[in-house]
Amino acid sequence: MNRADVCETMQRQMGALFDCADFGDYYRIRTPYLYPDGDTIDLFCEFDGDLITVTDDAETTGWLQMQSQAPRRSPKQNRIIQDACQTHGVEFFRGMLQARCRPDDNLADVVNRVSQAALRVSDLYFTLRHVGGGASVTEDVADYLAGNNLPYETNKKLIGRSARAWNVDFHVRASAHSSLVYVLSAGNRATANRLTDHVVAAWHDLSYLSISAEPLRFVSLFDDADEVWREEDFRQAEGLSTVAFWSRRDEFVRVLSEVA
Repeated sequence: MNRADVCETMQRQMGALFDCADFGDYYRIRTPYLYPDGDTIDLFCEFDGDLITVTDDAETTGWLQMQSQAPRRSPKQNRIIQDACQTHGVEFFRGMLQARCRPDDNLADVVNRVSQAALRVSDLYFTLRHVGGGASVTEDVADYLAGNNLPYETNKKLIGRSARAWNVDFHVRASAHSSLVYVLSAGNRATANRLTDHVVAAWHDLSYLSISAEPLRFVSLFDDADEVWREEDFRQAEGLSTVAFWSRRDEFVRVLSEVA
């Protein structure tokens, strides 16, 4: 593909929602996708002869690092990044999500793969504790489940009706039934609103799992240590899931254990 044709090809293959601009040594592609705080996910086309590398230039991992007080990613977070890259056919190198577009490849497909990987990696934001030492809230929940002899899997990847992959924090199996659990923890109201929207969208997309032969119960577990949640957040989640509160751990366990 001729370098001068990149933007025209992008507009033809992907439409006006993707904005392409020449920035000298590279082309910037402004995608319609957003990081959880509302920032736009930008990708960059770098050229080496007939080969184009589509990369996020480490902006996703850089953005994620700024959201956490932890000095480095946890092994669990690295596993999620690796899984996202494997799922979407993207290479993770020096903090960058990137994929090569060879002359016979479809540029739109490559851009979409890197975009989806960036979305998946940015979803790690929802597992971070935004107050205190940067530890994951899910780690506390995992310890509590283990202490109550409730078998679980973490970071359960499930495909919704829309074909989007969702990473649910826990798949818990009690004797009576099994549950999917999202942990909602936020340090401010704006983050709380976005997180609620994210979880509600996930429950809606995965709703077919609640009516299968082995139905899964959906549980939205709110970390209510800070007063960042509104009644509207709880009502939204209640429409598609059972709402529980981390301050009422016994009730949370009963929700997971009781017969439906």
